[in-house]
Amino acid sequence: MQDVPLPGGQKIPKGSKVFGKVVATSPTAGNTNRTISFQFDHIRVREETIPLTTNLRAIAGYVEIEQAQIPVFSSGEGEVYDWLPTVQIGGDSVFGRDGTVTRWNDSSQVVGRSTADGVVGHINAREDRGCRGALYGNDAPQALWVFSSDACGVYGLPHVAIARAGRSDPTGLIVLKSSGSKLNMPSGTGMLLRVDEPTS
Repeated sequence: MQDVPLPGGQKIPKGSKVFGKVVATSPTAGNTNRTISFQFDHIRVREETIPLTTNLRAIAGYVEIEQAQIPVFSSGEGEVYDWLPTVQIGGDSVFGRDGTVTRWNDSSQVVGRSTADGVVGHINAREDRGCRGALYGNDAPQALWVFSSDACGVYGLPHVAIARAGRSDPTGLIVLKSSGSKLNMPSGTGMLLRVDEPTS
């Protein structure tokens, strides 16, 4: 959904496709507590296919995705729409396109900057939800799209929980579960993935 910065000034361009597969679903009929297991295993960048292993940091419903892209107040006469503030999923404040991004619980702490298509910022740990900060010594700014620097877990998808994020063995296997009789992922659902293991 946005350019992903890489070391050395390179980037994964917006529009690159990430591929994966559904590994299993259960139960097949009748019961509640349905699950879906899936994994992402490669990305296509231009004409090159690159293997990867990912884990799921956060997932959000389409309403939350849309709201994060709409200014918190309507523009008045003479105001420039791109300069209006928005709120990321998780609460971080974005002060217009190309503006600063501040942490949801400390407005004096700048955690990133806005770009034309999302946010680039430093990942923060969220201990109350069991989410880690920077990995592998990489504290470089990460592509966050519409998610906060410490966004973690499920947003706006009632009855859905992350049973496995894909961080433990088997790495990359993500499992979502539902406490209801259905497990629906509506069109427009968004995910914040992290590369779990460095690849060559």
